[in-house]
Amino acid sequence: MPVVPPPLSIIDQLEWILPTVSRPARYTGGEWNARIADWPAARLRVALAYPDVYEVGSANLGLAILYDRLNRIPGVLAERVYAPWGDMEAALRQAGLPLYSLETLHPLAEFDLLGFSLPYELTYTNILSMLDLAGLPLLAAERGAAHPLILGGGSGAYNPEPMAAFFDLFVIGEGEEAMDDLVCCWLKVRAAGGDKESFLRRAAGIPGVYVPHLYTVSYHDDGTVAGIAPQGADVPRQVRKRIVADLAASPIVTRPIVPYVDSVHDRAVIEIQRGCTRGCRFCQAGMIYRPVRERSPAEVRAAARELLTNTGYEELSLLSFSSSDYTWIEELLRGLVEDHRAAGLALSLPSQRLDAFSVALAELISQRRRTGLTFAPEAGTQRLRDVINKGLTAADFAATLEAAFAHGWHRVKLYYVIGLPTETTADLQGIIDMVREALRIGRHHAGRRATVSVSVNPLVPKPHTPLQWAAQESVEALHDKMRFLQRGLRGPGIEFSWHELAGSRLEAALARGDRRAAGVVLAAWRSGARFDAWEEQFKPALWWEAFAAAGLDPAFYANRPRPRAETLPWSHISCGVSRSYLWQEYRRALRGETTPDCRQGDCAGCGVRRVAACASMAAIPDP
Repeated sequence: MPVVPPPLSIIDQLEWILPTVSRPARYTGGEWNARIADWPAARLRVALAYPDVYEVGSANLGLAILYDRLNRIPGVLAERVYAPWGDMEAALRQAGLPLYSLETLHPLAEFDLLGFSLPYELTYTNILSMLDLAGLPLLAAERGAAHPLILGGGSGAYNPEPMAAFFDLFVIGEGEEAMDDLVCCWLKVRAAGGDKESFLRRAAGIPGVYVPHLYTVSYHDDGTVAGIAPQGADVPRQVRKRIVADLAASPIVTRPIVPYVDSVHDRAVIEIQRGCTRGCRFCQAGMIYRPVRERSPAEVRAAARELLTNTGYEELSLLSFSSSDYTWIEELLRGLVEDHRAAGLALSLPSQRLDAFSVALAELISQRRRTGLTFAPEAGTQRLRDVINKGLTAADFAATLEAAFAHGWHRVKLYYVIGLPTETTADLQGIIDMVREALRIGRHHAGRRATVSVSVNPLVPKPHTPLQWAAQESVEALHDKMRFLQRGLRGPGIEFSWHELAGSRLEAALARGDRRAAGVVLAAWRSGARFDAWEEQFKPALWWEAFAAAGLDPAFYANRPRPRAETLPWSHISCGVSRSYLWQEYRRALRGETTPDCRQGDCAGCGVRRVAACASMAAIPDP
């Protein structure tokens, strides 16, 4: 009888596959600082999944924090997986090879828990691709005891309903301590011989954990949500987000993985501050990440020394929603410059506000390399900036640009949002006027080298913001506004770009969707939707056909204003900011009234102070 060769291992098959795909280093693992744990000895095996390509996901700080934290827990291992690009997906399917982790090349189906980050609605079909490539049933109801638990987290989890059918549970809020509690719960249930359902029942009692199948959603005849009811007295009526009350409890990651492929943010990163109280009314991050918490300069400087030693990076980014609002920002920058003067460390502040811009700070961060400056005025007139509570004046704008161009910068990038409530043609003309004023100032100081780059995106009214009750404007109206701006922003020295409008419409429909939208996501994926956040991959027709097949209208979710009395699909999820405060801010927006930053004055009464005071959570009880 002929000898039948043994089946090829994953690594043997990859030797054939990887030379045939683009950027094969995305799929090899083995990076500097990757953790290789003892697989047989682990009591809990977690795969951390990011639903975009390696170079995007490897720059995600949240995933890096959880990877570092989980691998420090005795008996727990965490490995990583990212969405394969189309050529690699096709190659895996042709070879019959399952999607695997980068550290040990284990198939995802062999892990106990598969945790997805939900960074952005247009990555949802990639999650289904990854589940399917892992050989797992897509719907949570079809997965059994032998399958890994599927967990979601990140900003997308603040409205988990469009993806609820695919997940066993979600973590709402900051995941560090919540994951500790889930690990503890899982180990206790397993030691007691409990099954998957008993774990999920007990997990639902952990603050910040949402188990979708333990809630029943009903609908009115007009399609709006009638109610969201927990199934059992032990299931909370509302899931409140988790908060890490003291950032010292979430140590800075000083040994991050150094990618083989250039990532979108190829530099060392330290989070100096979490949360923002500026209160921009369209900004979801500014609401869901409250309250503000800061790290001390001493902690940051000590971590920076370790981080740079452990990675070899020559650039350090200080991460915050508004870095210039950090209490000790100038002291910290001067200290870092002094600490690393010999090495010539480059510093960057990825988030600066026009009204808080300091030339002194800019000089400190540009001693090694002077790049462009990026600011976000958001709206073109003072009236509309007051509507969104931006807190920026024309005088701030002019003074900042005068200072920047006078001190040697010759390129600035400006971000604007269109389709804001009460917006008029005069507000659009205000954008044109601001950009041309910026170019005039730049030309005065830098001559023809001065360049103003302008990026314009449509408003996507997100859950847990004051504008969650507002409608997104129709694609036709937004097209007209974009054409108006295009005509006004032609000419040398101005670069104009905008977001794909159909993508913004889909983003709004999914961000504001209910559980029925899961059928749309599934149908679009089955039709071939992948990497919808990448404009060259996005196929809007697949989505509109999927909505029609499900008997749903994207305009019902995206383009419809919501009355206060309506039960929103995410009403059972609390970001800590009260619904009454958000409604009050929405009404103030329509009246053009501003709300002061509570760091500069009295408490605005958003409600998060009470939530933060209760951020320390009780231990998980024994089964």
